[in-house]
Amino acid sequence: MQAPKESWFSEKLWNFLSLMNSGRMAAFCALTGAAALAAPAAAPSLPHLQRQGTAVQLIVDDRPFLFRGGEVGNSAGEPDYLRTFWPKFLSLHLNGLVVPVYWNLIEPAEGHFDFTTVDRLLADAREHNCRLVPLWFGSWKNSMSCYAPDWVKRDSARFPRCRDSAGRPLEILSPFVAANRDADARAFTALMRHLREVDAAHRTAVMVQVENEIGMIPEARDRSAEAEREFAAPVPAELIDHLLKHAEALTPELGDAWRRAGSKRAGSWTEVFGPGVAADEFFTAWSFARYVEAVAAAGKKEYPLPMYLNAALIRPGHLPGQYPSGGPLPHLIDVWRAGAPSIDFLAPDIYFQNYADWARRYRQGDHPLFVPETLRNSDAAARAFFTFGGLDAIGFCPFGIESIAEPAAGQLAASFELIAQLTPLIAAHQGLGDMAGVLPEGAEQRQPQQLWLGGCVLHVSFERGEGPALADGVVAPAGSPQSLPSGGLVIVTGPDEFLFAGTGITATFSERTGDQAIVGLQSVEEGRFADGQWVHLRWLNGDETNQGRHVRIPPGQFGLQRVKVYRYN
Repeated sequence: MQAPKESWFSEKLWNFLSLMNSGRMAAFCALTGAAALAAPAAAPSLPHLQRQGTAVQLIVDDRPFLFRGGEVGNSAGEPDYLRTFWPKFLSLHLNGLVVPVYWNLIEPAEGHFDFTTVDRLLADAREHNCRLVPLWFGSWKNSMSCYAPDWVKRDSARFPRCRDSAGRPLEILSPFVAANRDADARAFTALMRHLREVDAAHRTAVMVQVENEIGMIPEARDRSAEAEREFAAPVPAELIDHLLKHAEALTPELGDAWRRAGSKRAGSWTEVFGPGVAADEFFTAWSFARYVEAVAAAGKKEYPLPMYLNAALIRPGHLPGQYPSGGPLPHLIDVWRAGAPSIDFLAPDIYFQNYADWARRYRQGDHPLFVPETLRNSDAAARAFFTFGGLDAIGFCPFGIESIAEPAAGQLAASFELIAQLTPLIAAHQGLGDMAGVLPEGAEQRQPQQLWLGGCVLHVSFERGEGPALADGVVAPAGSPQSLPSGGLVIVTGPDEFLFAGTGITATFSERTGDQAIVGLQSVEEGRFADGQWVHLRWLNGDETNQGRHVRIPPGQFGLQRVKVYRYN
């Protein structure tokens, strides 16, 4: 498979280095009398995660890969249905898709596997120079076990369900039953083995999501007999050890509950964390984590792609059980890390307006950010800049991407096209502290922000715009699906030099040291990158910059501007 066609400035560098390496090999052969034959090129490494500064990057074909993706709808993962949407995906400048793989389709009879759908998805993705993240719809999808095979669903004696406090069975496979876990693990292992056999040479699949939006509803924990016995038993030593080792860095919710109960080193779940719904949720998270660990670890032994879990987030005021209790949520990250070490990171499905708040909670410390699901409205175009540039993200994926409509589709395409141009630059600066993202936040979504970058203070304001007319005299209000997005990113590219990308943003500069010097605009240049080279379009020192007083990318436009500043008294 050919590598995806990107605006990748390092392509020429790689070619140059290859030529240099070949030249050195020829010289070496001449000196030693060996035949001057080029050594066979080493195969690229498997997709993996790699740290750069404070960031964690996805490495594909030995280069950082920014996953400009979309997740298809839950029932859109079958190749014949999906095939009609490939022209749309290409028009959006996607380089990756997040696609379900259904347990009930790949193992219709126990022990008999059919990977036809998987193979056709891989083939279609390769044909369109696109990478994939398979979603394992195994034991649970959005809490429920709706994608378990028929032979699992129909045998509740062998494959028991969770129960509520009244003893009623739920459509949720119990995480306390070995038969459930082992059946899932065998199927997932078969999937990973098959991916290794048919795709390791192509590296179409670059990560894998294990299960989907795990959690208990409508109560905070399983009330089956097996679960009750485990809840009354001592908290496992692995979790206690994690509490002790990370006592000063635990998430506030977990650490406070443990300390209030006396920081015990042994005891039941209520003894260690106190009575109430918090202990119920910690217990649920641990139970799911241990189940997922068995599944993920077995799959990784066959094919060690990066693996993650996604989370259904919490609506304001909701309690565990009103949302999927125990899922891979930020306040439970310590439980999941201790219980499922084979999972590389947790990922948020963000459908709320406080996007930046949730994204930051998953980017704390050394935890990487990948957004597998988010709204496919106009705001997605601006959030992509913020996510990659401000939070050093691995990837960004609006949900139901096959259903995205105008104007959001055109806005996302414009955003992703700019990010494609900037990929090598963004990748080079992730984790190094000289790049930032800006996105409207707060109730008004217009509050200005300050960035401290490159020896300057940048003062950034936002213009949302009203969007196109909906009817005679009627326009879309800011914040509606039809409104114009606002947001962007800024990269320090040299001393007193900055690159701006985005839409609907205005920036001014001031001196960082606090003296009286004025920071002025020496030049503002609009352009684009082509084959990694900057292409000048026009200078913007006049009306477009308010006669040299601000940098502005108007709402409704997606642009790149190179800015040089100077100081005067």
